[in-house]
Amino acid sequence: MKTYLGVELGSTRIKAIAIDQKYNPVSQGDYTWASSYENGIWTYDLCEAWSGLKKAIGQIENREDILCAGISGMMHGYLAFDNDWNLLTPFRTWQNTITAQAAAELTELFGFNIPQRWSIAHLWQAILNGEEHLPRLAHITTLSGYIHYMLTGVNAVGICEASGIFPIDSDKLCYNEEMVAKFNELLKSKGIYKDILELMPSVLCAGEDAGSLTKEGAALIDDLLPVGTPFAPPEGDGGTGMTATNSVAVGTGNVSAGTSIFSMVVLDKYLENVYEEIDLITTPAGKPVAMVHCNNCTTDTNHWAFLLEEAAALFGATPSKGELFTKLYEKSFEADADCGGIMVCNYLAGEGVTHMDKGRPMVLRTPEAKFTLANFFRASLYSTMATLKLGMEILEKENVEIKSMTGHGGLFKTPVVGQRYMAAAIGAPVTCTETSGEGGAYGIALLAAYRYEGKDMSLGDYLTNKVFADAKSSTLAPDETDIKGFNSYMDNYKRLLRVEEKAIEVI
Repeated sequence: MKTYLGVELGSTRIKAIAIDQKYNPVSQGDYTWASSYENGIWTYDLCEAWSGLKKAIGQIENREDILCAGISGMMHGYLAFDNDWNLLTPFRTWQNTITAQAAAELTELFGFNIPQRWSIAHLWQAILNGEEHLPRLAHITTLSGYIHYMLTGVNAVGICEASGIFPIDSDKLCYNEEMVAKFNELLKSKGIYKDILELMPSVLCAGEDAGSLTKEGAALIDDLLPVGTPFAPPEGDGGTGMTATNSVAVGTGNVSAGTSIFSMVVLDKYLENVYEEIDLITTPAGKPVAMVHCNNCTTDTNHWAFLLEEAAALFGATPSKGELFTKLYEKSFEADADCGGIMVCNYLAGEGVTHMDKGRPMVLRTPEAKFTLANFFRASLYSTMATLKLGMEILEKENVEIKSMTGHGGLFKTPVVGQRYMAAAIGAPVTCTETSGEGGAYGIALLAAYRYEGKDMSLGDYLTNKVFADAKSSTLAPDETDIKGFNSYMDNYKRLLRVEEKAIEVI
């Protein structure tokens, strides 16, 4: 059986998945890891990235039959290297909210929103800080771009991944030339005579040749894949999410919900107004996309689930992880639509949409609130998408048309629950497919398949007419009672954010 391999270095798992030529998953492997907070920086150890990569790929069966492979990873952040690709600073992930000054200055300079997560914001902040590694800086890239380069020797990323490094010209399918010139002048003002294009990886669109596994690259993964295996352009979790949900055509959209949560809606053109809450990125084929990205989603809910698991263990109950989450998620159906007045803020990290640089997770209730397990857990699940709702309201004001919305990621693994609440949150039907829980690894596997066999058609046609032509899916329309309940929760949530601001100040 010939297969395509996708590997994603996600925020909680490094996952590998092989799909057959009918695009069905046939073999999987994974490795659990987590970010650490060191010296005020959210980071991951790159040595662990390599060991986890080997663990995940090593679980894939019949690796000699892989036709093409691809690497995906968390978008944004800052990986800085010297000429010999030695790491100059610890990896700064998308979770960090330490570039407020740089992001604001670049947004004003470009007339284009530059979020704090973006690589170019991290670079400019490092320059503003006068960091000692800058004289040796030769390359900046993302996690997927780094892994791809080490495996193939090709310093390039997919265009969606590139659009989270620096703004993209979606007509010319390259970094925006006018903004490149402005940034180069900015560098000169600081006495730095380098061309930003020489520091960043080059840009490739879906389907283009991104090199193949070299002998040196194969050695880095203990020769788990054959030398010469072709590779697709590496993509971030934004691009793989769009691919995995067939959301690359204008008017389509998707919500990816796991450690972070983000929605993406494909546009016919970029928004005319600049909003700090809205990222403007691209599909893997280069079409403009409006993205609402929130740093916090299911992690706080997971912590509560594990706490309840620990309580159950006191009485000899040892549910599996799948049973634990399914039971708790489904228990929330018994709750009041407005969660009985219980409020949850799930901010473990800072949140750009609400302009907070730190997080203080909390549960708040009034004395008369109905404090039941069902109400609490529904409030916790509502909190995973409440901040996203605030960002989506901006797109509503811009009259952005959403023809379809697809959900994927860990929040949707339990059938119906997350899908139903998300439909209420965004006020539109939400579709989940059989592969909705597979996430980015599945998406990059599809991009590997497209790289190998899809050259005669657009990515959108390939996904619609070949990959998802017979896919099984379910669609839930928003329930009016759920909408009213969620809106009531949001009224409380907006007030809760004022408490969150005070908590950050004093705790």
